[in-house]
Amino acid sequence: MEYATQDSWDAHYGEGRSFRPLDDTEHALLREMVPAPPGGGHALDVGCGLGGLARHLAATGYTVDAVDYAASALSTAAQTPPTSGTVRYVQCDIERDSLDGLNSSYDLITLRLSYAFIGDRTRVLRRLLERLSPGGAVVVITPVAAAVPDDRRGIALDEEEITLLSAGWQTVERRDAGGLAFLMLRDPVSEPVAYKGKGRPSPHALTGAGVVVTNEAGHVLLGRSLRGTWELPGGKNDGGESFVEAAVRELDEETGLRAEAAEARLLAILMDAVHGMPRVTAAVRVVGFCGTPAVREPDLIRRWEWHDVADLPTLAAELFTPSAHVLDAVWPGLLPGLPPVHRYPVA
Repeated sequence: MEYATQDSWDAHYGEGRSFRPLDDTEHALLREMVPAPPGGGHALDVGCGLGGLARHLAATGYTVDAVDYAASALSTAAQTPPTSGTVRYVQCDIERDSLDGLNSSYDLITLRLSYAFIGDRTRVLRRLLERLSPGGAVVVITPVAAAVPDDRRGIALDEEEITLLSAGWQTVERRDAGGLAFLMLRDPVSEPVAYKGKGRPSPHALTGAGVVVTNEAGHVLLGRSLRGTWELPGGKNDGGESFVEAAVRELDEETGLRAEAAEARLLAILMDAVHGMPRVTAAVRVVGFCGTPAVREPDLIRRWEWHDVADLPTLAAELFTPSAHVLDAVWPGLLPGLPPVHRYPVA
């Protein structure tokens, strides 16, 4: 089954299907690593499914909010009360809905067999962390890509994805839970985003465009490069192609988003140097598009995510330097400590 829509998840649970139940190894790790605080604590279980983890947490001393966006899962889960404690089931699309219905503070946030299904993982986790109590923990329990068949890759995280998830935490503990990765994360840190190049380019005239596109919520689209950086859509000009034409072509080729040249604005020409070679980048703002982001060039980009603009100054992973310069052309002063660049604004 393709788990891409709320209807597909509702059908999954409505047909009586589920996923791997919580086992004794996970019970033991939860008791050892994230016991409830004295007097009880509050926990948020994201992607709760049929509620097995939520009920376990309630029985061990947490008051639990269990979130899922499949109504059929929540209605089934509510039919089995916890042996003790309280579970409140909340229907919510954690990526798109407001989180106002949740508590403002949780001692524990869990994502069991659900994190791999989240598209904009970085943004969603940042929003969840705003509700993590000081000293609280996030637990992610996930299959790993190396242990699943290729046709089930979408349910698992590979080592690069686990490394990215672990970035920005002072304390990271990883255990094996019967073939699942059990990750406990504590003490988030927020430092200025770092910048990184991608090695020496092949010799040619280094000219191209970086494209800033935002969705209806104001989130900006960034791709996770195979070289370990976040970067905007964009690329080199073809012969005789304007910067704006290059921008809308690269946007389509890399992400599947379609825009007309009339819907793109050239904001500035930026020039820096890489390995002694001049590099010219056009900052292009796309103001209208259609489609949904998809990985069209998997040899370059792992995935596309929509990011909150306010999160960019403290990204835990590095930002491709030309993309940082283009973002600064749209939101001047947003990014701290940018490398030098010559900027030529376009009226």
